[in-house]
Amino acid sequence: MRIAHTALWTPDLDAAADFWKTYFGAVVGEPYKSQRRPGFVSRFVSLPESGDRIELMSGPWLSRDPHCERIGWDHIAISLGSETSVDALAERCKEDGCLKSAPRMTGDGFYEAVVTMPDGTPVEITV
Repeated sequence: MRIAHTALWTPDLDAAADFWKTYFGAVVGEPYKSQRRPGFVSRFVSLPESGDRIELMSGPWLSRDPHCERIGWDHIAISLGSETSVDALAERCKEDGCLKSAPRMTGDGFYEAVVTMPDGTPVEITV
């Protein structure tokens, strides 16, 4: 098990990507535009040597309201290593009432489910 990525919302995707590239030497991936959620665009930045990744996300709905998707850190993704492991943990979380979204293949090629911590903070579980 390992952290797959962390994610943050930003109003300026290109400026955020440039920040990580300039100051941390990150490799910046191409923009991904969601077909399911119009206006959602993300880019992954990979840190040198470790390969740790940060997902930079943007959308026209961003707000500073703490009850909405807002600018700043959003979630962590935990890689479980297999679809079977994702399915098993998602089922366990469903039984416990903390499954937010069932396992699915995302438009950008990730198999994931989303569970929530007791305070509502999302945790993606992925392959």
